[in-house]
Amino acid sequence: MESTRRYIGIDVGGTKVLGVVCDPTTGEIEARARAATPKHDPSLVPEAIVDVARQLIEQTGSPVAIGCGIPGLVDHQGVLRYGPNVQGVLNLDIAGRLRREFNIPAVAENDASCAALAEHRLGAAKGHDHVVLVTQGTGIGGALIIAGRLVRGANGFAGEPGHMLVDRSGPTCACGQKGCWEAVASGTGLANLARVIVTEGRGQRIVDIAGGEPGLIRGEHVAAAHAEGDRDALEVLDRFATWVAQGIASLVVLLDPDLVVLGGGLTSINQSFISEVRERLPGATMGGDHRPRVPVVPAQLGPEAGAIGAALNARTLFRSE
Repeated sequence: MESTRRYIGIDVGGTKVLGVVCDPTTGEIEARARAATPKHDPSLVPEAIVDVARQLIEQTGSPVAIGCGIPGLVDHQGVLRYGPNVQGVLNLDIAGRLRREFNIPAVAENDASCAALAEHRLGAAKGHDHVVLVTQGTGIGGALIIAGRLVRGANGFAGEPGHMLVDRSGPTCACGQKGCWEAVASGTGLANLARVIVTEGRGQRIVDIAGGEPGLIRGEHVAAAHAEGDRDALEVLDRFATWVAQGIASLVVLLDPDLVVLGGGLTSINQSFISEVRERLPGATMGGDHRPRVPVVPAQLGPEAGAIGAALNARTLFRSE
């Protein structure tokens, strides 16, 4: 590993806190650890992060720095100001807690920003200087690489495309707004679109797979019905791909990237999903026939991208730019 220095990277997800010790040059992982994400008491999230760090230190020895990625609005001091998909998460000083606990440098960042760092340096976006990363899970995360650098914004909150307003008559988002892109283009959005089909008197197979209750529909139920060849599930995914393409088109006209990377669990819904998004993108983009087509590619580093990126972020504490 780089001069025998160890960097811990921790990624906080909706169900688990994943930590790695990795080589920041190659991304090679030396050790892994995990803990369940506390869902019913947000104040325990820092405890889970500290627990994962302790596990890794026990396995590999003390690191020189720790990085953490967590969903939500994370400021430049590493304080999670607001987490829309984890109700009750407010003003958690993640970086400060790690520094006090282990007496070493620590940094916290939005989780999608960490994933973007990893994909830009080691993965699908390597060699590209203008990149939009969109991660589709329960919600939508995002990050921006402009001129080869991560864009953090004035407060550290840049890169939240999931909360662009795309349809004021659309479903209510987890953030409380109506019509966010996340509400129609994430895992939650896929379920929302399926419920619309149900209100139209269709989608029975999707409801059956969900246990007979439309309110229990999740994205994986739609995917399962689609895998069976269900026509209503095919229509849901068709509408879903259109919404995804429309949101990406807004990002393209605003930022003019040379690459869009799609990450998160929804990219594996079916093999043709990203192709369908690609096909719709030019028609949804201003001047689509008169500008170079922007490639839309799947992320390469998988579910560990956020943790690897958090370790890369920790490494920046010891690099002279």
